[in-house]
Amino acid sequence: MADAIVSEVVGRIATMLEDKIRYEVNLVKGVKKELLNLSKKLNTIRKVLDDAEKRGVNDESVKSWLKKLEATTYEMDDILDEWNYSLLKHKLEDFAEPEPVQKRGCSFIPSSCLCFKDISFRRDIAKKIEHVNATLDQILKEKDDFNFVISLPAPESQQEPTTSLIDLKKVYGSDIYKKRDDIVKNMMVNGDDTQILSIVGTGGLGKTTLAQLIFNHPHFEKDWLKIWVCVSDPFIATVVAKNIVESVGTETIPPNTNQLELVLQKVKASVSGKKFLLVLDDVWTDDNKKWEPLQISLQCGAVGSKILVTTRKETVAKMFHTLDDHMYHPNKLSEEECWSLLRDTSLQGKSEKECGKFEDVGKKIASKCNGLPLAAVVLGRLLQFKDLEGWEHVEKSEIWQLENAKLDLFPHLVLSYNDLSPTLKRCFSYCAVYPKDYRIGAETLIEEWMAQGYLGSDSGNDALELKGRENLKNLAMRSLFQDIEKSKSGEQIEWCKMHDIVHDFALSLRQNGDKETSCQVCGSSLVSHVQEYRSLQWDESCKVCDCMKSVRVLRIKRSPPMGMETLIHLRWLDISWITLSKDDLEIICRLYFLQTLLLSLCHLTEIPQEIGNLVQLRRLDLSENEDIKELPESVCKLVELRTLSLQLCSLKEIPREIGNLVQLRQLDLSWNRELKELPESMGRLVELRTLSLRGCPLKEICRGIGNLVQLRQLDLSMNEELKELPESMGSLVELRTLSLAYCSLKEIPREIGNLDQLRRLDLSGNEELKELPESICSLVELQILKIEGTSINCLPEALGELSNLHTLELCPFKVGSQYNKFGFLKNLHHPLVGSLELEIYLSSMSEMVELVEDARQEQLKTLLQKLETLKLSFEVTMNETEQASSSSSSSMWMELVEALVPHHTLNILVLIEYKGSRLPHLMSSPLNFIKQIYLRDLSEVSSLPAMGKLPFLEILSISSVEQLMFVGREFLGIESSSHDIVVVAFPKLKQLTFQYCRKWEEWEDITEEEEESAAISIMPCLTELSINLCRSLKKLPLRLLRKVSSSLLLLDIRKSSELVKTYGEDEEGSAWRSISQHNPQLRLRHYY
Repeated sequence: MADAIVSEVVGRIATMLEDKIRYEVNLVKGVKKELLNLSKKLNTIRKVLDDAEKRGVNDESVKSWLKKLEATTYEMDDILDEWNYSLLKHKLEDFAEPEPVQKRGCSFIPSSCLCFKDISFRRDIAKKIEHVNATLDQILKEKDDFNFVISLPAPESQQEPTTSLIDLKKVYGSDIYKKRDDIVKNMMVNGDDTQILSIVGTGGLGKTTLAQLIFNHPHFEKDWLKIWVCVSDPFIATVVAKNIVESVGTETIPPNTNQLELVLQKVKASVSGKKFLLVLDDVWTDDNKKWEPLQISLQCGAVGSKILVTTRKETVAKMFHTLDDHMYHPNKLSEEECWSLLRDTSLQGKSEKECGKFEDVGKKIASKCNGLPLAAVVLGRLLQFKDLEGWEHVEKSEIWQLENAKLDLFPHLVLSYNDLSPTLKRCFSYCAVYPKDYRIGAETLIEEWMAQGYLGSDSGNDALELKGRENLKNLAMRSLFQDIEKSKSGEQIEWCKMHDIVHDFALSLRQNGDKETSCQVCGSSLVSHVQEYRSLQWDESCKVCDCMKSVRVLRIKRSPPMGMETLIHLRWLDISWITLSKDDLEIICRLYFLQTLLLSLCHLTEIPQEIGNLVQLRRLDLSENEDIKELPESVCKLVELRTLSLQLCSLKEIPREIGNLVQLRQLDLSWNRELKELPESMGRLVELRTLSLRGCPLKEICRGIGNLVQLRQLDLSMNEELKELPESMGSLVELRTLSLAYCSLKEIPREIGNLDQLRRLDLSGNEELKELPESICSLVELQILKIEGTSINCLPEALGELSNLHTLELCPFKVGSQYNKFGFLKNLHHPLVGSLELEIYLSSMSEMVELVEDARQEQLKTLLQKLETLKLSFEVTMNETEQASSSSSSSMWMELVEALVPHHTLNILVLIEYKGSRLPHLMSSPLNFIKQIYLRDLSEVSSLPAMGKLPFLEILSISSVEQLMFVGREFLGIESSSHDIVVVAFPKLKQLTFQYCRKWEEWEDITEEEEESAAISIMPCLTELSINLCRSLKKLPLRLLRKVSSSLLLLDIRKSSELVKTYGEDEEGSAWRSISQHNPQLRLRHYY
């Protein structure tokens, strides 16, 4: 880990010796020689750091040596900071106060060097560098005692090779069997070319166990050649190939043969024409050149052969060309499953009574495993010979403090760790600075890595940010992060967490085994934390102590500490949510090395001119300071700024020279309600990637916006006075996301078709927008289009041919001769997900015939197969004579609905203005998965089908069924009352509602025999029955309600006068008691 900071300091020394500050170096006598010596020593040490860091994971003496080196290197880094700070301070002071005329004769001496005329300062710098050199001499001497080697071959695996054998009694967790069945099912379905599947996850998560379950599945017992190879690291093609040949056993390889060609030919002969299952367990290399020769030799197997790979690195799965649908990630065990595994490992052979003594503390220990099976086994072995007191000691300890557990558990992570570059090792171990289970923001983490110097020096063009993103991606692909949340585009990680066991391992890497140091003011934990991380969260209100002054990253949770101006090494400062005075802010503006400054919600009223002194600032957050009405022009001097957040301020204008911030990538001006125009200079922000102007009262967008050719995301939503867009927006050819929701746009410029990289377009809420330009069909990368809340009735037909379009939000989608055709939906390349509202307009029977034919098309069925909610409403303008004259009218209505409803997957169905005389068959199909049905305004339906057969129906609402007069027993779907057959009507129904059925007179009751029969169950889950505005219904089916009453909680009768008379006037009456006597919980709610 020390390599990162050593490299940084060596680079800084090289910079100090360059021409641009050579004069300053020479002013300090002898310091140039000291710097050269120091650089030489550090470079010597760097050559052995790879070996030292690998040994330091388990060797405390090596770890201590590394900590000493790291502390010394940081000490030198601090000295360089002090040097540069002094130079920068005097330079800024000279700029602020011009020299008097009489001093100008000395102008041949750079003003920034005048501080070096101070003898005491020069002597102090020289002594500090001499001290570091002396310490390095001792470190170099100790280095030789360890006999480090300059380089090592690829590390040998520290694990025993795995085998295909498995003890099913030791397999825990229901999810692992589900994953096994999913993978085997996938293998059975895909029977063509050799299929490659991958199991990806962190060490100890159960990847090998899952592979063993698959390998030993009965499906592969007959007619399959099964081969298991533990690959590990390094991946040597000859060794892997030999293992395959030896496993098959039909070919022999001459002893001591390492010729790859010969061995691959033997592999080819071993599997030729045979259907094989090959498991490659624990693969590390993602170098395709090493895998490709072996892959070619395996291609001669029979059709349908399978290769199953287990790995910790997603890059390995990608190297094997594993499809996303063929990549599996094992889930963690539940806490109960962890306890079961830990108990069976640690308390084997003990009685239930003995086990009970350990259960409470055991479950607490199991929670430490965080779902990792390996951790449960390791801790279980550790606890095997401990008494209850020993268990309690383990429960109070961190895993990394338990030496035996650490030795067994962490080698699985050491393999992953040793595979990292020095920079990645440093970035990984730093993550232990966050609490366990903390949701880590990617942007913040990268900034903190940058502040610590882990990403090296800046070479421009966002090199540091890009390197940070790449490091984060690499760690994630090695399964060292979990719960990863990506951006909407799916291109970048935005949030992640670290598994508790991985966190413990990272923590152990940072822990200093030496005696804790302290000072008279600060506690030892604070001192060690600063030493180990150069990062601090400040919860106290106190004075800055000397032991804190090396901090690079600081979060302040209370008021700013006294002496804050001495924290000159700070690069990253978060002081959000704290009220700051003008004096506080002026002190912060003297921390010249700040790269990130977060001042959100600090109740600031003004920003001082001195903000312009923070010339290294890359991110500035002033959001939610509602009293800030203007910014000083000096903000425009922050030329290194990448991110500027000003949302929810009260800015009336933007500084005219904001265009000077030519490195700016993200600018957020959203919800500045007084901001009515933008300066023309914004057109010079040519590196801008994200611009948010959401909720600003802008009336127009300046033409200069077309110059922002690198823009990826543009949010202009909620600009309610914005009525048109400039044509120059067609120049934003890199734009991925464009949000124009809830503006007042009347048209979209045809130049929008130039945005051929656009993925997301939101036009929702523009009520006056009536059509889309045909050029929108040129957006070949478009994935999401939102146009709900607009007046767009007809979409360009070619829009449906966009192959990447998978989300189309429009409410409703109108179908008819004057609107869209089903053919538009049929042409979409991706199934619709979520909800769809179809509004179908029918003007003639011939049009209906055409719609039925379109709806029957297989492509449309495929498109609708993943819908969860479907709303169908009809607007019929054909005359009644034409509709009545067709004998097939009712069946056509049924066919149309049947064709449109994907009843195997649909959860919610809403049917409005349906004109058929009978409901479609799907309403009574036991194969139907629908959970909620809402029927409204059905003018021709006079009877209800056997809806009681719907096995998953939970809510049924029947409203305004005008011709309904009689609800018969067939509604329940009871076909037999035989005592040999158990019949359940409406098995899942919870809510049943009838309303506005004005002609409904009778609800047929069940028979006395059916009421008494134990073989018949009716609505066993019903909790609420509502009958509203059904004025002709005189009574309820008493036997049926008594059968239901045990679950029923509420009987709601409203504006159904006859029923209210029967049941509502006297709740003590016989009619009500006949229903409620078996259920005292039942409530009656009624009114006329």
